[in-house]
Amino acid sequence: MIRIAIADDHTLFAKGIEGLLEEEEDFEILGLFKNGLELMDFLQENSVDVVLTDLNMPEMDGFGVLEKIKESGIPAKVIVLSMYDEEKIFKECVDRGADGFILKDADPDELVFTIHEVHEGRHLINFDRIIEQARPNAFFDSFREKFKLSRREVQIIKLIKEGKTSREIAEELVLSIGTIESHRKNIFTKLGIKSRVELVNKAYEMNL
Repeated sequence: MIRIAIADDHTLFAKGIEGLLEEEEDFEILGLFKNGLELMDFLQENSVDVVLTDLNMPEMDGFGVLEKIKESGIPAKVIVLSMYDEEKIFKECVDRGADGFILKDADPDELVFTIHEVHEGRHLINFDRIIEQARPNAFFDSFREKFKLSRREVQIIKLIKEGKTSREIAEELVLSIGTIESHRKNIFTKLGIKSRVELVNKAYEMNL
């Protein structure tokens, strides 16, 4: 079980994230906090595996959270939730010890997979990956809606269709091989297929 704490002063957004993550069987949300001070008070007395923190909060912001967690030796991993896809902000977060960085308008599956990666110590934190999250969704068509495919899953389908291996896809998308394999498994389940050949045929059917 991955124990998670969320710090964000926008209650509706925080509640939305909580609802999304509670759908995952191995996630446990321990608390929602409106600022960094409330979060740090909680972390002093409770064991948390992953912290999700906004950057802009009153009293103590996300940068302060990063600094305090690292200074205090609290073992929780920290993922920054941000509205900004600016490299300067990204680098500052990394310099202050962020273990992950997710845009607030990224696909929900991107957050779920990042939490798993960060918790398991296999997350590749990279600005190119952040930019990819920010790109407009060019694949939202009837097939994507029908099969409930995420933007990331459509990307992977296209790359598999091109004949690329899991390792090559992982390198291109700046993801771990384990994450690619997890996505592949989910894609097969959603499309109701069992082989790469079936996937390629489906990709042509979807005009990808």
